Amino acid sequence: MNQKVLFTPSQIKNKTLANRFVVAPMTRISAERDGQANETMQHYYERYAKCGYSAVISEGIYLDESYSQGYNNQPGLANDAHTEAWKPVVRAVQDNGSLMIAQLMHAGGQSQGNIYTGETIAPSSAAPKGEQLSFYGGSGPFQTPKAAEMEDLQQIKAAFVQSALRAKEAGFDGVELHGANGYLLDQFLTDYLNDRKDAYGGSIENRLRLILEIIEEVREVVGESYIIGIRMSQIKVTDSEHKWAGGEKDAKIIFSALGNTSLNYVHVTDGDGSAPAFGENSRTLADAAKTYGKLQVIANGGLGTPEKAAAVIENNEADFVSLGTSALANPDLPNRVEKEKHLQEFDFENTLLPQAEIKEHELNQTIVK
Repeated sequence: MNQKVLFTPSQIKNKTLANRFVVAPMTRISAERDGQANETMQHYYERYAKCGYSAVISEGIYLDESYSQGYNNQPGLANDAHTEAWKPVVRAVQDNGSLMIAQLMHAGGQSQGNIYTGETIAPSSAAPKGEQLSFYGGSGPFQTPKAAEMEDLQQIKAAFVQSALRAKEAGFDGVELHGANGYLLDQFLTDYLNDRKDAYGGSIENRLRLILEIIEEVREVVGESYIIGIRMSQIKVTDSEHKWAGGEKDAKIIFSALGNTSLNYVHVTDGDGSAPAFGENSRTLADAAKTYGKLQVIANGGLGTPEKAAAVIENNEADFVSLGTSALANPDLPNRVEKEKHLQEFDFENTLLPQAEIKEHELNQTIVK
């Protein structure tokens, strides 16, 4: 496999990425209690730009002072103070040659920490499967959410729009709508979490409706030149075995619909981004997104080895690979791969939980010269 393909430049919209390595969005719960980004976060994101990644996608950022927050100490883009706090973080990444994209997230019924309300909201009054994530401060089962009414849907759409505007004001190069992993937009797509009888429930086309409306309303306010992407998955934070009921037929409907919007890319995540997503001998999720959506695709899921990463690019299943745990273990992975250096294994105990402040001398020690 030709690993040099990983170091060829490519574009998303009007932005050139120097290579095919992207830092995946990862929940870090390192913000201030009120959702403001801080110096710890700046060091965390800046090091990836210094270490060779062409783009960095932020952790999920909550949208409003209402239902969207998912975790305590999650960063927000819900008010002017949040916007100002993100500006030095974004500049630090961009000053080191990388794009910075804000992932906009509404936790919906999967929220396990919210300073604004103790209630959660979802398409229907159905709690997510599984338990809250203890390593992000949760415990026990998820609460039963309130079923969103039509006025709630209008508020949710407005929250995505206003948060996208704040991201643009903060200097982000684009926004990524979080439609994956069991959060609110994915809850609308999920059969067992959406039993609505109105235009937002029932058929897969109806369950896609809110996502499509949000894409177009965000596009209307940010303009044609601004990057908008979306993250999609079958799997969820607490339901890693979930598959779309219609398999690849559903994938065709979903990705074709997304491809007919003003989106610039689709970011797909799976347990193994190089494995068949819909049963034996089927396409990968990235290949389905590329084939049916005909947009730029970022692939995610166990693609931290250069061989696997290069394969999805060379096979035209994706245009970029995003790395999560591999990036945590190897903040300088692109430099290591290019210089054929050894890659560190991911250590859950030492690298998944939020990190202490990263000092400049510590950053320099991690960079392969």
